[in-house]
Amino acid sequence: MIDMKISRLGECECWSPLKLNNTLEASADFGFVPETAMVMHDSEVNSGVKSSGLLFEKAGPREKIFFKPAETRAAIVTCGGLCPGLNTVIRSVFLCLYHIYGVRTVYGIRYGYQGLNPEIGEPPILLNPDMVDRIHQEGGTILGSSRGNQPISAMVDFLVKNNINILFTVGGDGTQRGAHLIAKEAEKRRLSISVVGIPKTIDNDIMYIKKTFGFATAVDRAHSVIRCAHTEAKSYSNGIGLVKLMGRDSGFIAAFATIVSQDVNFTIIPEIPLVLEGEKGLLETLMRRILNRKHAVIAVAEGAGQNLFAGRKQKDVSGNVLHNDIGTFLKERIAEYFRERKIPINLKYIDPSYIIRSVPTNSEDCFLCDQYARNATHAAMAGKTDMIVGYWNDFMHLPMTHATHQRQQVDPNGFLWHGVISSTGQPSRWK
Repeated sequence: MIDMKISRLGECECWSPLKLNNTLEASADFGFVPETAMVMHDSEVNSGVKSSGLLFEKAGPREKIFFKPAETRAAIVTCGGLCPGLNTVIRSVFLCLYHIYGVRTVYGIRYGYQGLNPEIGEPPILLNPDMVDRIHQEGGTILGSSRGNQPISAMVDFLVKNNINILFTVGGDGTQRGAHLIAKEAEKRRLSISVVGIPKTIDNDIMYIKKTFGFATAVDRAHSVIRCAHTEAKSYSNGIGLVKLMGRDSGFIAAFATIVSQDVNFTIIPEIPLVLEGEKGLLETLMRRILNRKHAVIAVAEGAGQNLFAGRKQKDVSGNVLHNDIGTFLKERIAEYFRERKIPINLKYIDPSYIIRSVPTNSEDCFLCDQYARNATHAAMAGKTDMIVGYWNDFMHLPMTHATHQRQQVDPNGFLWHGVISSTGQPSRWK
C-alpha cells in the first residue's frame, strides 16, 4: 500500500476565523473538513478485481488551524515556464489569506527560486489588494519566473530571516522537487514553516492529478490553431498543416486538441515511438492520404519522435531533458520525402507554443486556479507541509514525493488514445 500520509507541523490549537455551517458531518461543501475525510483513488469497483485501496486526504478548510493569522507571514513563488492561470493563483491565494484568514503580510517572491537567494535575487514585494485586483485578466506572472533551484540552505535562511511561516510554490515537478527539499531542510532545523505546492504544468503530466491548471486553456488555443492549419491545408492542392504543440514527455494537449477539433489526421505523441519509413510508417501513410484526399493536418507534441535522434540528451537547469526539435525535423523530412517522389506539396509549419502558454485563462481554468489556490491556503494554515494540492475525484492533498517520482502519460491502450485513433483514422502504432 502506498503511504499517502501528509506531514504536519504540529497540533492545531487555533480556531479558524472562517464562519461555516458545520451541521453536516464530513462535508467540504457545507462546513469544515475533518482530518478523517478521505478521497478514494478508485472511482469504480469491478466484481472479482481487487481495489487499489488508495486514499488521499481530502482538501478543504479545517475547524482548527496551526498558525495564528495575526502572526503569520506568507510568501508566494512562481517557477518554471509560463502557464495560463499563474496570476489567478497568486490573486486567489492572497485574497484568501488576506480577507478570509486575516493574514496581513504576504510576499511575492521575484523570478522564481532566484528570489529566495539574496546573493542573486531581487527583494520580495509586499502584496496588497490593489496590486492583485485585476491581474487574473492577464497572462504570465506579475512575480516573474525562472528555472532551476538555488542552494537549499540559502533559501531556508531567507525564509527564517524574513520570518516567513508559509511558502506557496507554484510550479511543475521540478519546482515541487525543490519545494520538497526546502520542507525537509526546515524540518531538519525544527522550523515551523509550511511548504505547500500548487501544481502548474500546461502538459497535465503530474502524477495522481487528473487536471492541472492551464491545460484546458492550452487545449482551447491549440484547437484554434489546428482549425487555422486545416483551413490552410484545404485551401491548396496537396496542402499539409504541421502543428507543433507543447508536451515534453506527455501528449495530453495534442490528444485532447485532436479529439476536440476533429480536423487532425495524424497525432504524434511521446508515448508512442515514431516510425517514419515503411508501409505503416508516417511518411508512406501521409503520402497515401495526400494522394487520396489532397490535404492533411498533423499535430505533433514537442517531445515526440525523440527515438529518431541519436546522441546523449542534455538537461536544462530544472533537470528536464532537452529534446531535439521534432517540428522542424518533420517539416524538412516530409518536404524531402515528397520531393524525392516528385509529388508537389504545400507545407505550412506552425509552432504556437509560446503564444499558448502566455495567454490568460479560459473560464474553466480560472475556476480551477481559484479552487487550487484556496485549498492550498486552507492546507497551509492548518500546518500541512511537504505536500501539493491536487484533484482526483475531489480536491485532495498529495505528498510531494509521490507527485514528482514519475510523469503522468497518455495510456496507449486507454480511452483517450482510442478516441484519437477513432478521430484521425491513423494506425494505433507506427510500424
